[in-house]
Amino acid sequence: MIGVAIIGAGIGREHLDGYRALPDRYKVHAVVDLDTARAQAAVGEDPIRVETQIEAVLENPEIELIDVCLPPHLHLPVSLQALGAGKHVICEKPLVASLADADRLIAAAKEADRIVTPVFQYRYGPAMAQLRALIAAGLTGKPYAASLETHWMRGPDYYATPWRGTWKGENGGAVLGHAIHNHDLMMMVMGPVARLSAMCATRVNPIETEDCAAISFEMTSGAVVTSSITLGAADDTTRIRFCFEGLTAESGTAPYAPATDTWRFTARAPYAQAAIDEVLATVPAGLSGFAGFLEATADALEGRPEHAVTLADGRRSIELVTAVYQAARDGARVALPLGPDAPFYRGWIPSET
Repeated sequence: MIGVAIIGAGIGREHLDGYRALPDRYKVHAVVDLDTARAQAAVGEDPIRVETQIEAVLENPEIELIDVCLPPHLHLPVSLQALGAGKHVICEKPLVASLADADRLIAAAKEADRIVTPVFQYRYGPAMAQLRALIAAGLTGKPYAASLETHWMRGPDYYATPWRGTWKGENGGAVLGHAIHNHDLMMMVMGPVARLSAMCATRVNPIETEDCAAISFEMTSGAVVTSSITLGAADDTTRIRFCFEGLTAESGTAPYAPATDTWRFTARAPYAQAAIDEVLATVPAGLSGFAGFLEATADALEGRPEHAVTLADGRRSIELVTAVYQAARDGARVALPLGPDAPFYRGWIPSET
C-alpha cells in the first residue's frame, strides 16, 4: 500500500474520505494541522496520528506521498519541501500562483524523480466515463461549441477566513479558485485553448479578487466555448453543455461533482441514438470524485498513468488563468500557449505585475 500524510485538515477531510474508499491501495499514517482539534475530528476513531509539524512526516520512511491541502500561497513551498524529502506529491488547486512557479515545480519533480499530481477530482464519475466512451467509440465527431456555468453563492461567512478574497492568501478569485475545475473539464474534453478574451469584476463581495467573470475561448480545434462565472447566485449550480458533430452532452446542476450527476447524451441525428445508448449501457460507473482521482493516482504511481491527472495538466490550468487575467486587464485577446516572455509569466497578482 501507498503510505500517505495529509497536510491540512480542511479540504483534507474530504481527501481522507477518498483514501478510506481505497483501503487496499493507501494507508494514511498522519494528518498534519496546527489546529489539532480539527485534525482529530477528521481522523475520528481511525488509527491515524495527528501532527503539527510537517517535518514529522517528511522524515518518516513509511510515508511515500504527501497530500498538500493547505491555503494556496503555501502550495509551492510545501510541495518543494516534500519533493526535497523524496516524496511524491498530491497538491490541491490552484497548483501554484504563476507559470514560473509551475515550471519551477516541474523541474523539481524531474530532479527528484517523483510524481506531482494536481487535484482535479471533477474528472472522475459516471458522466465523464460515459463521455470518454462515446468519444472512443467515434460517436461524438468534431467539437462545435460548449457552455460552462459556475454560478455559486459565496458571502460573508465564506470570506470570514482571513486569507480568502485576498491576492496574497488566495492568489486569485472565482476564475482561479472556483471555475478552475470546469475549465479543466473543458480542456480535457474539447482540447487545448488557442486564444481567449475575458472580463472580470468584483460585484458581490467586498474583497480584493474577482467574484464574477465572462470568458470566451477559441479552441485549437476551432470549437468555441463560453464560461460564465459568479459567486452571487441564489444557490450553487454548475451547468455544462458540450455540442459535437454527432451529439450533445448536457450535465445536470450538481455544483461540486458534475461527473456524478445524470447527464443527457442526445444524438443530432435521431437514428444514431440507439448506438449512443448501446455504448452508455456498457460503461461501468467506477469510483467518483476524490476516490476516483486517488484510484487513478495510485495506478500512476504503480506505472499505469492512463487516467491520472498530470503535472502538465496542472501547468495548463495555470496557463489558462494567466491568460484570463492578462486578457481581462489589457482588454486584449490572448493567444496560447504562454512561455517565459508572457507579460504575467511570473505572476498575475497586482503587486507582482
